[in-house]
Amino acid sequence: MFKLMKKIFVIVVLIIVQFTVYGQDNLLTYYEKSNFLETPRYEATIEYAKKLAASSDFIEYTTFGKSLQGRDLPLLIVDKNKNFTPESVRQSGNAVLLAEACIHPGESEGKDAGFMLIRDIIVHKKYEDLLENTTLLFIPIFNTDGHERFGPYSRINQNGPKEMGWRTTANNLNLNRDFLKADAVEMQHWLVLFNQWLPDMFMDIHTTDGADYQYQMTYGMHIMGDMNKDHTEWQIDYLDQIEKNLLKDDILIFPYVSFRRWHDPRSGLIRRTATPRYSTGYSAYQNRPALLVETHMLKDYKTRVDATYHLLRHTIAYVDQEYKNLQEINLKADNEAKDLAGKDFVLNYYTSQEDSTTVKFKGVDYDIVPSDLSDGIWVQFSDRPKEYELVLFEKLVPSVSAKIPESYIIPVEWTEVIDRIKTHGIEYTVLEKNKEMEIETYHFSNVQFASSPYEGRQMVRNFDLNEITIKKTYAAGSIIVPTNQRAAKIIAHMLEPTGPDSFVRWGFFNSIFERKEYVETYVMEKMAREMIKEKPELLDQYKQAVKENPDIYNNQWAKLYWFYALTPYWDDQKDIYPVGRIFN
Repeated sequence: MFKLMKKIFVIVVLIIVQFTVYGQDNLLTYYEKSNFLETPRYEATIEYAKKLAASSDFIEYTTFGKSLQGRDLPLLIVDKNKNFTPESVRQSGNAVLLAEACIHPGESEGKDAGFMLIRDIIVHKKYEDLLENTTLLFIPIFNTDGHERFGPYSRINQNGPKEMGWRTTANNLNLNRDFLKADAVEMQHWLVLFNQWLPDMFMDIHTTDGADYQYQMTYGMHIMGDMNKDHTEWQIDYLDQIEKNLLKDDILIFPYVSFRRWHDPRSGLIRRTATPRYSTGYSAYQNRPALLVETHMLKDYKTRVDATYHLLRHTIAYVDQEYKNLQEINLKADNEAKDLAGKDFVLNYYTSQEDSTTVKFKGVDYDIVPSDLSDGIWVQFSDRPKEYELVLFEKLVPSVSAKIPESYIIPVEWTEVIDRIKTHGIEYTVLEKNKEMEIETYHFSNVQFASSPYEGRQMVRNFDLNEITIKKTYAAGSIIVPTNQRAAKIIAHMLEPTGPDSFVRWGFFNSIFERKEYVETYVMEKMAREMIKEKPELLDQYKQAVKENPDIYNNQWAKLYWFYALTPYWDDQKDIYPVGRIFN
């Protein structure tokens, strides 16, 4: 009897301990239960997200689409007013903060940190003063299919977790190169979500590769002058406060580390701005501050998750405090974007390496030795902290710009481009009947393609442009895209060919560069002589073209096509950009 009573006592004690440790709803995360060494698989992640939502009326679990392999894309909406739609949140006056994890599923800190913080704010009431003026949208896994390509060998440079997901989607697209072109079905769902909610600030949580240093995390933010003055100042103030707050948590943070010479701190630092293929670039051109979070891959997993947890916590606190100011700045930027027509808009920048400052950098001691294996240099980092005074290059210089028209017109036959316009939530009107219009557009020449595919597309690397004015009949169903709307910068980046992520660059219009009609040499030999006889100056022009472009005119066919291009038989639509630019 005594043994039985003792056994029952032990069981009761264990139950009490388990109840105390795990809580009534067992809201310890998979990560915490693993002694901070593991991250959960997709099904366990969804199960916890639903359990978290069931634990409070302030949390709603929903989805915003499905992946290629049919997995739900999960979303937690956290709002202390129980508002879970964009309309009700806007009416409440709350700011909206969108935090995204696992766009690269091997970089899973955001998922585990976000779950713990939401639980601690809403359920455990550890930070009761947070989310008073902010609605949090939390995506625990964006790339759900890549997440389930799960194993210990996804990230060779990374120190934990034990197993993790893969970088790309099921069809091998990198979502963080897809924000503007939107080829991935997951990105198309995300863009709908973004434009429905239009968050006031966006956080995209990653783990960095690169060198060794003391910082637990680095960040990227558009503070170098490519956003308007108010946005730039707001973000600088935000980062200054965040750095101070994190220092109280013994967390060091530094701007994204990019050395002028790979892996070599002594070579100095160079900072660049992101184009709209990336998350932060896309958000910036949507007139919204975005923070790229990069935890340091060589720190252990718990250190990285803790740093992410506190960064997210302090960001919520700052947005809570600044929500009205942030909303006003965003609205002002939206209105400025509506007034771009007729103005020159900078599409790309480069970082000047003539202007520099210096900055203190908390690195580690290292040696550079010649490799007897690869014949390169071998950077050998030590575990000894060392502070450096490094030269820093961060002055942006505009490199590409375009004058923005009042509107663009896209022919009905370019269905993929029109579908992308719709996906991005851009306003447009539809031609109800055929219409002849005088438009400005571009004629391309010297078009050069990439030698290999990139993100599933054959990109156009270089070309020359001439502006031309033509009359063209646009068929019913063609769309007119006005630029007097808040997304004008995104429109310009899509439709101005010289933009670094334009639809021309991404290969949406590659078929316009293809010749579809041909001529036999024996026909053209005769015709060319007749053309020279009629216009003798053609011979000198032909010889000059061959002399200046020997790589192009290097065979009989190419030389005779020079003459063919001057005949009425030449395809007058080849190399002509089909998108029209309309100036009133």
